[in-house]
This record gives sequence, C-alpha cells and structure tokens, in this order.
Amino acid sequence: MNANPLSPLYAQNHQAEHSSHTYNRTFDSSTRDHEGATIPGSWGKGVGMAAHSSQYAYGGGHGLLSGNGTSTNGFFRPSYLRDSKYMERLEVAHKAKVAAQREAPSAHSSAPGSLSTSSSSVSLHRMAPSHRGMTYEIVEHQPLVDDDGLTPLPSKWAEADKYGGLEIAADGLEVRYTGLSKTHEHEAAATRADHPMPPQCGIYYYEVTIIAKGKEGMVGSMIGVGFSGPKASLERLPGWEPDSWAYHGDDGKSFGGESTGNTYGPTFTTGDVVGCGVNFMTETAFFTKNGVFQETAFRQLKDVKLYPSVGMKRPGAHLSVNFGHRPFVFDIDGMMAREKLSIGEEVSSVDVAKLHPPLSETALIQELVAQFLAHDGYVETAKAFTEEVRSEANALKTGQDTLIDSFDVREDLDAVNRQGIRAAILDGDVDKALKHTNAYYPHVLQNNPHIYFRLRCRKFIEMIRQCTELLAGSTAKGNKSTNANYMEMYDDVFEHDMELVDRVNNGDDWDKMETEEPDHSRYQSLLSETLHYGQELRIEFKEDRSREVKDTLAEIFSLFAYEDPRKSTTAPLMDQTGRVPVAEELNSAILVSLGKSSSAAIERLYQQAEVLVSDISEDGGAGAFINVRNDFLR
Repeated sequence: MNANPLSPLYAQNHQAEHSSHTYNRTFDSSTRDHEGATIPGSWGKGVGMAAHSSQYAYGGGHGLLSGNGTSTNGFFRPSYLRDSKYMERLEVAHKAKVAAQREAPSAHSSAPGSLSTSSSSVSLHRMAPSHRGMTYEIVEHQPLVDDDGLTPLPSKWAEADKYGGLEIAADGLEVRYTGLSKTHEHEAAATRADHPMPPQCGIYYYEVTIIAKGKEGMVGSMIGVGFSGPKASLERLPGWEPDSWAYHGDDGKSFGGESTGNTYGPTFTTGDVVGCGVNFMTETAFFTKNGVFQETAFRQLKDVKLYPSVGMKRPGAHLSVNFGHRPFVFDIDGMMAREKLSIGEEVSSVDVAKLHPPLSETALIQELVAQFLAHDGYVETAKAFTEEVRSEANALKTGQDTLIDSFDVREDLDAVNRQGIRAAILDGDVDKALKHTNAYYPHVLQNNPHIYFRLRCRKFIEMIRQCTELLAGSTAKGNKSTNANYMEMYDDVFEHDMELVDRVNNGDDWDKMETEEPDHSRYQSLLSETLHYGQELRIEFKEDRSREVKDTLAEIFSLFAYEDPRKSTTAPLMDQTGRVPVAEELNSAILVSLGKSSSAAIERLYQQAEVLVSDISEDGGAGAFINVRNDFLR
C-alpha cells in the first residue's frame, strides 16, 4: 500500500498533460504547412487544416455528441472545453432540460426525487452527503441553464440582432450581405451571436471563414471579425463603435472603439480563416489567421458582455462561422492546456504546512485518508494503512512516528456495523441491511422514513433483477416469454387489490414454460415472492399521497411492463450503481444518529474546494481553468 496515495496524483496528471500536448509550439506560418482535413466545400475555397486539428475529439459517437461535435438535438462541445467544469455543468443542464421535455407528456414521468433521476429521492433530508452522494446530486439535480445563471455558449448568429441587409443561413452559421453597397466611409452591416462569450470558459474562441469578400473593393476585404457589447451599433463594422473590438481584413488593423485603428496583422480575404479569442483571466483578446497566432490585440477588457460579432461592407460578402461545432484550424486546445498547466503548477507550489501544524503536507494527507477509512467503516483497511505509514516513517527515520500516534485507529464497533450494513446493500441484500439497521440503530429508520422507503423500493428492484436473470436463462434455452403477461402483471400490481399470489401459483394466464427446465421452479417461486412483495409495498404506502412516492412506485412497478427490463427505458433502475446512493445515505443517517459528522474531513475539504473554485471562475478567473475532480482526483 502506498502510504501517501494522494500526493502523486497531481504529478501524474501533469505528466500526462506534458505527454499529450506540445507546450513549446511557436505560432508561425509552419502551422499551415501540414497535411490534414480540408474545410468542407460549402465554405468556398478549401483551406488546409493544421496537423493538430486531428487531436480534436468530438464525443467519438458517444453520449450527446456525434463524431463532428454536434448532435441531433443541437448540443455541441468545443474540444478545448471538453474537460472544463463549465462544459460539465452546461452538459448536465442540457441533459436535464432534454429529459424534462421528454418526460413531461409521459404517464409515468419521473418527478424530481424519483429513483431514475435522483440519488436521494422522495424529498430526502440533506445531511451534508459524502462526495459520492454529492456527485449524484450534482449530476442529477443541476438547475437548468436559465435558473443556474450559467451562460450558454454562442451557437449561431442571432436573427434578431443583425443589420437588415444581412441574410443568415445554414442554421445560423453563415451570413451573407445582400443589401446595397455602403458608399459612406463608415457605413457597414454587422451581426452578433445569440449569446455572449461565457467568462466561465476562461478562454473563449471562435473562427470565421471568408467564403467571399464581396463584389467590389480593394485588395483584402472590407470585413471585420471580433466582438461587441449588446448596445454597439450594427450599422458599422465592429471596432468602429464604442464597446466593440475587431480585426479588419482590408488593412490588417485592429480597432477598439475607434475609426483610426492600430497596425496589427496581415490582411485577409476569400478563403482565409480568421479566429478570435478572449482570455478572461488576463482580460486580453487575440486573433489568428489560418491557424497562426497574431499576438495580443486588446487589453483591459472589463465589465462588459462580449458577443462574437462580424461585419461587412460589400454586397456578396459571405462568411461561415465555427463556434466549436467542428475542429478549429488554430490549436486552441494547446493554448488552453498551457494555461491549465501554469495554474496547476502555481497550485502545486503552495505550501500547505500551515493548514494544520505541526503536520507536513504528507502527514496531513495521511491523516485525512486514515480518518476517511475509519469514518466510512473500513476498519481493517484503516489499520493496515496506519501500520504502513508507521513502518514507512520508521524506515525513513523521518521522526513522523510521533505524529502517527495521533490518529491511532481503535476497534470501532459502530464502524464494523456500518461497514456490514453498507456491504449488504452493495451486494443487493436489502433484507440483511434492514435487519442489522433495526438491530443496531432502531431509531434511524423511524426518524428517516424516506430512507426506509428507498430501501424497500431497492429490494423490489433487486427481486426484479433476479427474476429477469432467471427468465433470460430460461428463454435462452428455447422458452418463450410474453410481454402481454408482463403488462397484465403490472396492471394488477399497480391498479388492483386482488390477491396475485394465488394467480401465480395456479398458473392462470402465465406463459406455458417447460416444467422440466431446471430454472422453472426457482423462477416461479421468486416471481411469486416478487409479486407479493410488490403488493405489500403498494399497500404500505397507499396513504402517502406525495408526488415523489407515487411516481417512484409507478416507476419501479413499470418494470413489469417490459419483456426484458434490462433493454428498456427503465434499465437504469436496475443498474447496480443504484445501490451506492442508498448505502451512502443510510450510512450518513447512522452517523448523524451517533452525533458524528455525516461526511469525512477529506470529503468536506473537497466540497469546499469545489465551492471556492466555482466562485473564482464566475468572472473568468483562474478557477475557470480548473476542474477539481478531473485535474486532481483522477
């Protein structure tokens, strides 16, 4: 056993980052010279993609995303944000919104607290759950975007926020100037995206491809790419108006709310790809051309909502935007990785010796681990870990052995009991867990009826699991199963008070299974017990009119409605991971009844770190580049 199991995690994480990214990349023209995928033909002139563009992963066909970074429901995940806390929150909110929309018309919808959507269910008492319980809460109960105040990603040009002479097409990703030519020097047509750049990204980046520069004009193009505030005029190029900033193609100048501009970069025209990025931590903005970094353009960007914005002056000008729906030409992934590495190194360099003197960082981590093991009932593991720490300290002669004595792990009968109860639930033996809980802690379930309800429901699910496995074994041998009979069973259990067990024992309306099959008797017996238990469960909670109880019962009883629940929409109910939140919540309730904290010290530290990082990420601070769980705990 490693006596210091947590301290190497950060180093391993950064070793992985060093191996997966090139941090000394120079932003010069060589980034254009590699072979790679070309920009789709609909963009106009093809432009070579840099070799690093192949690094961009867009879901790999899993989850919400298809291979190109988009999905059938419009959600997309820019590659440079895929591991960020912001993207994690945004995706959770999106999934919750989609699930709510799908389930709203359903007769058996899952209300907040039902077993398929909640780890705590039935308005459970919140008891500062452990990191596992908290994870369930975050994943399943994240508020929707609007309620959470989480700014969505820009996803298209806004029809309601454009100059009248512009035509938006291709699902909002292309814009063409169809109006008359602007003869006055500073007249133009502009548009903004549907959402501002979210500071919680840390760095926000998008790219524009010049499909056509327009019918007339000089060398280059009368096109501006940049960003603006919500009140900036759309009748001039971005950069010419207050609260607008842009890089212009005709002269290569950068404009920040002025008409003169500053020398900045090369001109751009048809076929070029121009990128625009804002680093909210440094309050700076930069641009790229065909994958080449063009240095910092603007500084001191503060206290304004910045919308991606483009403008054009010539009829026929035609632009296509990439907000992250597909790979970028510029290696924005590498830039983000370097920022994360820099912040991670700064975090790693902090001296934590003063957090809990006289313990050193290593000794503090060891104490936290030992306390966690003892707190969660892993007494033998805690003892072994403590002995390993002592042996290592003695071997290295660090003098730490005197400190190790301060967390000597004693035989804790309550810890042993809690460990046994937890193990029973994780093994699917709810009866054993109920028996031991009532024997050792008789008032816990009385004082927490919601936990008792969840345990009872979990037992029903476990019985269905066993029935399904036995039935699958029988059908594999050639027997037929009837979905119609399952539906009838569901109706009887949930809607009627008749005695079901007699029907099962008499074989009325049941599948004519071959009695010589060895699993037949066992299956029939277990099915009879399951139906009887389901009837008891329905009667026991019949007087409880709460929506949570009603919907949860409807949900678990609906398992009868499928020939094979494992292949149905209710399959997540039967997943063994559903045992974990039940075990965690019961363990927390027992600890509270004993006058102890419901969570270990290391879990509280983790929760506090998440809150602090979230607070300093809201305005694009260093926290926007940190995902505590992904960056430090994996």
